Amino acid sequence: MQSKPLRQAKTIENVFNSAYWHLGQQDFTINEIRTKLARKTDNLEWIDTVLARLIESGYLKNDFDFAVRYCELAFSHETGKGAIKRKLQLRGVSVAEIDTAIEQVMHEQNVDSFEMATARLQNKFENFYGTNKEKIYSQMTTKGFTRAEIDHALSLHPQVDTLRSKLVIKAEKTDLKTEIIKLFNKGKGKTLIMQELKQRLIDVSDFEDVVYQLTLTEDVDFYLSCKTQLAKKRYDLSDYKEKSKAYAYLSRKGFDSDEIKEAMTPDVE
Repeated sequence: MQSKPLRQAKTIENVFNSAYWHLGQQDFTINEIRTKLARKTDNLEWIDTVLARLIESGYLKNDFDFAVRYCELAFSHETGKGAIKRKLQLRGVSVAEIDTAIEQVMHEQNVDSFEMATARLQNKFENFYGTNKEKIYSQMTTKGFTRAEIDHALSLHPQVDTLRSKLVIKAEKTDLKTEIIKLFNKGKGKTLIMQELKQRLIDVSDFEDVVYQLTLTEDVDFYLSCKTQLAKKRYDLSDYKEKSKAYAYLSRKGFDSDEIKEAMTPDVE
């Protein structure tokens, strides 16, 4: 449902009233108020007059003063420089004025961005159960802190040992036996399976024992799998170069030399 068109100003007093109403709700930049007043009237002379009068009376801050006030409030709420700069740019303040305002407020209030990041992290997280490392970095980055500031804050957090990555959390919930069978069914040999499990931070301390048990129950047979993978290719094993390519291919698939040699040995009728 479309909103009703804004009633247009008939006098400059109407434009003043609109500006006062908006500024009574919250602080706005000059460009933001100009945009709002442009919806009220297309009389640019009225708009310029209203803005000049508001700035002269101190009712409307110039962009630098607006940025200074914004920085003061943001720092008091433990917001980092990155978020401040990003939000002020979106509101039409120049980068030069933003940088100057940030520098001035940090100097006047003795703001230490590393200490602020540390305080915010400890205030927001008593421990890190129920979250993960990636979420922490994402949230702190959104709040304007740099990687170095976040690293510093984490290093001083008393419960940093409870912070784990998504990969570690997922790995802890993984069943080794199930994953071995899954990768085996994709035609991968033991070496490659072991490598992939390690990359996913899965505990492989029982790998050999689990593989042995799976072999006994015939859930996996790497000799047969190696032969099956070779059969999918059309290597001419009577040609030395082709045979070398086949060996290299099966080796990359994670099969060991015994499995490869048996796969390459012609079946005897």
